[in-house]
Amino acid sequence: MNLDALVFAAHPDDAELGMGGTIANIAKSNFTVGLIDITQGEMSTRGSLDIRKKESNAAADILKTSIRENLLISDGDIQLSDENIRKVVVVIRKYIPKVIFAPYFNDRHPDHISASNLVKKAFFVSGLEKYETSFEGERQAAYRPEKLFYYMQTYSFSPSFIIDISNSFDEKLNSVKAFATQFHDPDSDEPDTFISQPEFIDYVEARAKYYGFHIGKKYGEPFYCEEHIELDISQIFSA
Repeated sequence: MNLDALVFAAHPDDAELGMGGTIANIAKSNFTVGLIDITQGEMSTRGSLDIRKKESNAAADILKTSIRENLLISDGDIQLSDENIRKVVVVIRKYIPKVIFAPYFNDRHPDHISASNLVKKAFFVSGLEKYETSFEGERQAAYRPEKLFYYMQTYSFSPSFIIDISNSFDEKLNSVKAFATQFHDPDSDEPDTFISQPEFIDYVEARAKYYGFHIGKKYGEPFYCEEHIELDISQIFSA
């Protein structure tokens, strides 16, 4: 299956928080989008692996992703090793996405930084003819997507562009709330974390409103690209 977009996340729920509205928009626009979780989030303070997997599948259903896979790299230890690079390259070459998304490379959580660096390395290496990988016993062809875009997590950046998610914010919020163990639950007796505070969901909405305001929309999600982005005349006048 060839996909239009492939989204990488360090942990289940990262992609939903960072760009859930955009993922929903891609699917609504009749493009195909896949989600690749790099770890299972096994180091998380709250929840369990079985519950987290069910939550991940529920969130993927809400966002209408074509696939969701997990690379099973160790949570808290996302190394820039050949083994890990190879895992990412295999899925890039398997799904041949036109563009890929990764966490922004400066963030509060070290795993987000490590995941970003891993995806960038694999993005480049995937295009090298002499870097050999195989899938289901067959050698894969070299392939490099057209663009690598970064989505925002905790730390902010000056966006290269902002996507209007006004018509998909409900799906974003519902996909986040699908991870019920990770966010505020007054009946939970598990320890509190940075994202389980009751104000955290308010912050998610406030940030979407903030970036939506910058483009004259109700809600928005910001993205960064290290390369210049071309616009043609029709795109300028259709904005």
